[in-house]
Amino acid sequence: MRVPLSWLREYVELPADVTGRQVAEQLIRAGLEVETVEESDLTGPLVVGKVLTYENEPQKNGKTIRWCSLDIGKDEPQWVVCGAHNFEVGDLVIVVLPGAVLPGGFAISARKTYGHVSSGMICSSSELGLGDDGTHGIVVLEPGEATPGDDAIALLSLADDVLDIAVTPDRGYCLSIRGVAREAATAYGVPLKDPADLALYGSGEGGYPVRVDDAAACSAFVTRTVTGIDPKALSPRWMQKRLLASGMRPISIGVDVANYVMLELGQPIHTYDGARLAGEIVVRRATPGEKLMTLDDQTRELDAEDLLITDDSGPIGVAGVMGGASTEISENTSDVVIEAAHFDPIVIARASRRHKLSSEASRRFEREVDPALPRYAAQRVANLLAEYAGGTILPDETVVDTHPAPAPVNLRADHAARVAGAPITLAETLQHLRSVGCTVERAAAGATPAPLAVGVHAPALTIAAGTGGPTTPSATAAGPTTASATAAPTVAGGSGAEGLGSVAAADLVGDDLLTVTPPSWRPDLRDPNDFAEEVIRLFGYDNVPSILPAAPGGQGLTVSQKRRRKVATALVGAGLTEVVSYPFTGEADFDALGLPAGDPRRTTVKLVNPISDEEPSMQTTLLATLLRTAERNAGRGANDLAIFQTGLVFLPKAETKPAPLPSVAQRPSDAEIQALYDALPDQPLHVGVVLTGSRTPAGWWGKGRPAGWADAVQIARLIASAVGVEPVVRNAELAPWHPGRCAEFVVDGKSVGYAGELHPKVCQAFGLPARSSAVELDLDALIAAGPESIAAHPFSSYPVAKEDVALIVAADVPAADVQAALAEGAGELLESVRLFDVYTGEQIGEGKKSLAFALRFRAPDRTLKENEVADARQAAVQVTVDRFNAVQRVG
Repeated sequence: MRVPLSWLREYVELPADVTGRQVAEQLIRAGLEVETVEESDLTGPLVVGKVLTYENEPQKNGKTIRWCSLDIGKDEPQWVVCGAHNFEVGDLVIVVLPGAVLPGGFAISARKTYGHVSSGMICSSSELGLGDDGTHGIVVLEPGEATPGDDAIALLSLADDVLDIAVTPDRGYCLSIRGVAREAATAYGVPLKDPADLALYGSGEGGYPVRVDDAAACSAFVTRTVTGIDPKALSPRWMQKRLLASGMRPISIGVDVANYVMLELGQPIHTYDGARLAGEIVVRRATPGEKLMTLDDQTRELDAEDLLITDDSGPIGVAGVMGGASTEISENTSDVVIEAAHFDPIVIARASRRHKLSSEASRRFEREVDPALPRYAAQRVANLLAEYAGGTILPDETVVDTHPAPAPVNLRADHAARVAGAPITLAETLQHLRSVGCTVERAAAGATPAPLAVGVHAPALTIAAGTGGPTTPSATAAGPTTASATAAPTVAGGSGAEGLGSVAAADLVGDDLLTVTPPSWRPDLRDPNDFAEEVIRLFGYDNVPSILPAAPGGQGLTVSQKRRRKVATALVGAGLTEVVSYPFTGEADFDALGLPAGDPRRTTVKLVNPISDEEPSMQTTLLATLLRTAERNAGRGANDLAIFQTGLVFLPKAETKPAPLPSVAQRPSDAEIQALYDALPDQPLHVGVVLTGSRTPAGWWGKGRPAGWADAVQIARLIASAVGVEPVVRNAELAPWHPGRCAEFVVDGKSVGYAGELHPKVCQAFGLPARSSAVELDLDALIAAGPESIAAHPFSSYPVAKEDVALIVAADVPAADVQAALAEGAGELLESVRLFDVYTGEQIGEGKKSLAFALRFRAPDRTLKENEVADARQAAVQVTVDRFNAVQRVG
């Protein structure tokens, strides 16, 4: 919401010298999000001038200029060159003099042009930042509006700061000057002049006929009719300037007035050409097959859930979103039917998203508009059309209003102080509730506090009753300091000061119950904590003490947390970079990974409201999002990648009951909490790695080395080692890895993940270099299989005994199984065993392979004797002979 400071001042008596940035600071303290403050770059001198003489001088280029003399309040006339002709002698115009700077940084100086020295310039509306006034010429003031020499900047309010406020969904009333003015009045402790304080002189019946068929979706609908407007009338300059400053383009008097009132009051208005309406206006749901051409000239297929405005001709608007082209105001419109209504926020939000059509009206209706505003807004539009377009307001109006009154809420008088743990007195509580428009009464005998939506807050401080307790150091900034600080007229939801005379802070104690009724423009105030939040924000968040809770004694990080950190540290130490990506995926990712149709990873948890329709599911594998990250980096020229990620995958259960919805009145029972957990999918923590391009870069030291499947397998071993697990590694085939170049990691007979080279088609689908590799392991399963503590291995200072052995086994025997057999047979003297060569060829026969292992023996307390090493080596070989019919290769 863009808020011109001059418009805000019209309804709030701000200090004369306050700047836009200072107002923004106070609004931020009150809880609004002021994103930017645009300060005017216009500087004078800019004055009113009276045309004394002019001469028309045709030029060679076909253009005729005027050489003008102007009275600007000085002894000598000012001479300027002007290319516009829409003024006469005696007219009052706006003159910018040398030394001034117009909007956009356009500096003015005396310069020679068309054979004359022009000492300034006569200004048009667009040059002053007022928009196009329709004449495509300079601004001509009304006679008597000013005198020559007057400051035009002050006269036209041209030097204006604009506040750009990001309005949160619960503060829909701040999508209006009225709402922001209310907050500014509260922040500065000054009275509010409510722009909705209007005299209603309609009959309340007999206006343009209306029938509402869906009262739940449309609880209020008002029509007023203005006849005989001048379709050629122009919106006044001040209105055009405010519309432009607020981010809206002036169009015509009928449209501009409706937009102006929407910005001013927050009530969206729709105006119809009365001559183009056919019969009674009906508010109803759409029927199958209906279509509507909206004001943006798009024909839209209507849905059965759409709420429509219709007449005898059919749909003439999508309620609360956009009107139809068939009843649009045109340049010939003389009779205007004004619509001001209240629609259900959810109905409007769904229609806006369904049609991908967000409008200024839908933005406000989605956040809920003050249901008491329609009559006042319609009256305001009618008044402006009568004043500036010469229209006649018909005395009859139609008012349909079934909206319920705001529901009162019972709460403890000291509830806000207990929630904040701050010294908010009862006097301040009443004052701040009053300032936001609430009415407060003592609760009836036997009343009980309303249930809280979240938690139960225990008293944090002893709060003093009455006015004798602590007060905020910045009372003026945090809220009004007088009872009449934000007194508003009794319109549109009631005054902020009414109904409070029966309750005084001195008559209350902390546990007394109050009945608080929110104003009509605050539908978000439904729970005791909502009212507490209002009191606390006006008390000042910076006045709420920051108390660090005492940390209970404990054992530090859990085993799982320690192992996860150790894994991340090990991977970073190995040269990998950690990345974080969104956990969303879709069928296109599974196709790119080459997963077959029946792969369980294609069974996902679907999101009800996905961020993207292409990624509507939670990930079942980290590789989909990790490879997309690698793809983006490769697309930017980073082909040598070594990245990893730890994250949850979401695996739906075979049978899942719907999650229960516990009551908010008390803490859920253990059974309810367990039922909530049972309804969740399994969410194991995985670790994923992607390697592309070079693992070792080339340089002066020599050639580089590309990353391969062996690097992926080694990194997987590194991860397992970091959590104290020695997995069994065996050959496997699983997408997206290349068949024959994929290793499966097994712990305690269960698969915990895979590593190896990616399939060429997968590399191509993700735009990665050929022979890229990847790892994905179930980190939770690895941690669960590891020991509770990882002890450091003692270091022996005695020499190592090195033995190599080559064994011929069948080609289908896994090397990992042979290695495990050697370790089993060698006994406790074996320090390590490592496969260093695999050979196949004619020398060992068809269907055979030779596996060469390096065995290292060492004792912790002595130097091993030759016979000890030989016996251990032979025992190791014998196990492989017995288990795999291995033959020791000699030579």
